[in-house]
Amino acid sequence: MKKFKRYCKTLQLENDAALIEEYKKLHAMGNAWPEITQGMKDVGIIDMEIYLDGTTLFMIMDTTQNFNHNKAMTKLATLPRQSEWEAAVSKYQKKPVSSSAKDKWKLIERIYKMDQEKEFTRKKGYEEEIKI
Repeated sequence: MKKFKRYCKTLQLENDAALIEEYKKLHAMGNAWPEITQGMKDVGIIDMEIYLDGTTLFMIMDTTQNFNHNKAMTKLATLPRQSEWEAAVSKYQKKPVSSSAKDKWKLIERIYKMDQEKEFTRKKGYEEEIKI
């Protein structure tokens, strides 16, 4: 079994169909800047998915088991090209240009888990296991 932590987050986009299409293209396969993906891996993010519903983005972020969200997001903000990426995507997002990823993405609470055996909080992450 492989253990990891899962965080789920939301972010609101501007209500502009053309901007949303541009935002989707920025995140299409092969378009994310390699330094951004590497930076996420370097701070302990092992997988990430982002879904879109209207103007709401929903992120699933899986991390190493010892991941500290606040420390990792603070470190991520200092890594190469991260501030440049945040500035580039800010025109699509309903947050000030100066906001970091930590400020933009809102951690959300899990209210149901099938066969849940332990209590966790959104800030500490939800511990998960992959049964292989």
